[in-house]
Amino acid sequence: MLNKYPMWKNLMVMIIIAVGAFYAIPNLFGEDHAVQVVATRGAEVTASTQSAVNDVLVSKGIAVKRSELENGQLLVRVNNGEDQLLAKEAISDALGDKFTVALNLAAATPEWLESMGGSPMKLGLDLRGGVHFLMEVDMGEAVRKMTEAKVADYRTDLRAEKIRYAGIRNGAKGIEIKFRDAETLANAESFLKSRSNDMVFTDRSTGDNYFLIANPSDVYLKQIKEDALQQNITTLRNRVNELGVAEPVVQRQGAERIIVELPGVQDTARAKEILSATASIEFHMVDQSADAQAVASGRVPAGSEVYQRRQGGPVVLKKAVMLTGDHIQGAQPSYDEYSRPQVSINLDSKGGSIFSNVTKDNIGKPMATLFIEYKDTGDKNADGSVKMKKIEEVISVATIQARLGRNFVITGLEHAESQNLALLLRAGALIAPVYIVEERTIGPSLGAENIQNGIQAMIWGMAVVLVFMMVYYRGFGLIANLALTANLVMVVGVMSMIPGAVLTLPGIAGMVLTVGMAVDGNVLIYERIREELRNGRSVQQAIHEGYGNAFSTIADANITTFMTALILFAVGTGAVKGFAVTLMIGIATSMFTAIVGTRSIVNAIWGGKRVKKLSI
Repeated sequence: MLNKYPMWKNLMVMIIIAVGAFYAIPNLFGEDHAVQVVATRGAEVTASTQSAVNDVLVSKGIAVKRSELENGQLLVRVNNGEDQLLAKEAISDALGDKFTVALNLAAATPEWLESMGGSPMKLGLDLRGGVHFLMEVDMGEAVRKMTEAKVADYRTDLRAEKIRYAGIRNGAKGIEIKFRDAETLANAESFLKSRSNDMVFTDRSTGDNYFLIANPSDVYLKQIKEDALQQNITTLRNRVNELGVAEPVVQRQGAERIIVELPGVQDTARAKEILSATASIEFHMVDQSADAQAVASGRVPAGSEVYQRRQGGPVVLKKAVMLTGDHIQGAQPSYDEYSRPQVSINLDSKGGSIFSNVTKDNIGKPMATLFIEYKDTGDKNADGSVKMKKIEEVISVATIQARLGRNFVITGLEHAESQNLALLLRAGALIAPVYIVEERTIGPSLGAENIQNGIQAMIWGMAVVLVFMMVYYRGFGLIANLALTANLVMVVGVMSMIPGAVLTLPGIAGMVLTVGMAVDGNVLIYERIREELRNGRSVQQAIHEGYGNAFSTIADANITTFMTALILFAVGTGAVKGFAVTLMIGIATSMFTAIVGTRSIVNAIWGGKRVKKLSI
């Protein structure tokens, strides 16, 4: 019984611990107070913007630690919270309303460490501070959009089938289709039922008025609302990710609500600006028959509506929607052969088919891109819901040069507008507007207090364990303490390495629990070694038997705990997930340090030697 590890195994232990320590080091540098500058529509953050901001701060006597321009966003680091507030006010005054200026916290990791992949753990809302929104989806608008789409489909289908109708509109009782006689109504009802299994058709004829009413079935209505919620969750998540918010949380709550948490964002106005970017887009034909003077006096042709261009001036569009942004799969800013900005659009197969059919008959005619936003007015409706303002503007008008399919471009934009429009379209369109029904801001001071309390709990818990192991197991206790320290460093390192891992206050609780559990394996091993020594085994035999026979017990206990943590992670949300993640990582690292790490040290000290007595 030599109890010797081969060189490769000792090197493996040292490399694993060294890698964990390397990735844990960035957490020692803390965070800088920072001010983030992002351009709104029609503006752009450039090197000249960065220079102007730096000059403004210097003139105000505010020291700049570092100024970074990346991905169209400017991040200015300052020395403290007081300078941060002063810098935000000075930058806002200097840049005006074309830019959004927000408070933020930025990792203070040195550039050389960042270049090697080192980054601190991502902190959750309860530790870093930030904003929390509870948003409600306007399901009535989702149903209305569906019925409007059905109205357009029924017009097309009945014309194609050569079934004459007197009118189709979306009324209070549902989609009302009017006919001139009962026979035509019966033919239309039979035809539409064969094509619309998800709709319920009712004959509401009275006298010489022949009406067919169509309403969504209960199953279809439920599916519409579920689809609206899921698509809005995806859209909000994509928009927040596109706009550069680190580690956001976007998840459903109930049947109609969505929780959005933005860690590190300290400016509620900035957070609302991010969420208000969730807009939709529609394509309409320009009504060329409209008379400019008549429109100026308020006379608009039937079936058309007046909108304002973003650049200024009215334009008359036909109400019929050619295509909505729901079918957009991709959008990238690019340039044409004359270096003019444009946005390249890629549609899904259904959208490509629709667009091909509607553009083939409109070659040489102007088509408009209508941008629609819903913004919180800050007021309440009579029922207590949030009053939203609908903003519609025409961002481009272009002539259809040829029949369009799945791929086409939008022109007539400035460079910054093309960038912003592509960003919004890539993330998808909201199928229905969302309202903020609750908002909370958690300040960085409260987050810092939570971190301090969590660290103190960990320090005191670890101190008690370290003292106990030193007193009770002496030399072997010192080895266990080294392994415990390495285990904690590795947990922090692994949390920093995993891109999606976020440390929350319950996560710190999981780390504290790990500290207590990490020595369990050593206690089992050491007690087994003591028992073997009492039974008359030699020192080398006792060490060998202690580590060998205790392994199965340690593995059983840790595997069952790991499975429990895995279940918590799978079915839990928020705080429960944060606890489960750190617990699972802690179990894995503690098994390594307790079994392999301490064995490596024990073998290096006592292995291969004639030892009569152990310090245990």
